[in-house]
Amino acid sequence: MVVTDEVGRVLFCSPTKHGSCADITHARQLGPVKLLAEGPAAEILADAGYQGLGAQTGGRVVTPPHRKFKKNAPDWYEEMHERHRKAHSSRRIRVEHGIAHLKNWRTLARCLGRR
Repeated sequence: MVVTDEVGRVLFCSPTKHGSCADITHARQLGPVKLLAEGPAAEILADAGYQGLGAQTGGRVVTPPHRKFKKNAPDWYEEMHERHRKAHSSRRIRVEHGIAHLKNWRTLARCLGRR
């Protein structure tokens, strides 16, 4: 798990764990939820795997909008949901670039024999 700010600087990087674990469970076990709830006011843009952390951190974790209608959604809802989803994605792209940058350096380190 990697927590970055709005310009892509890494704020927190968790150790790796073996096996599969949900993102939200990993975050709760490692402690960034507690740090965010008690620390300085900062807005963290998260993906859908972290839905529910906003309530635990006083609204500091912002996730994409949750779909209220699974089937037969009204047209106005579809348009609104798509606008909110795109707005969140547009803001979050820098976070994704920061994560990709970390992964790129890890790949280069493996290729060069430096672990």
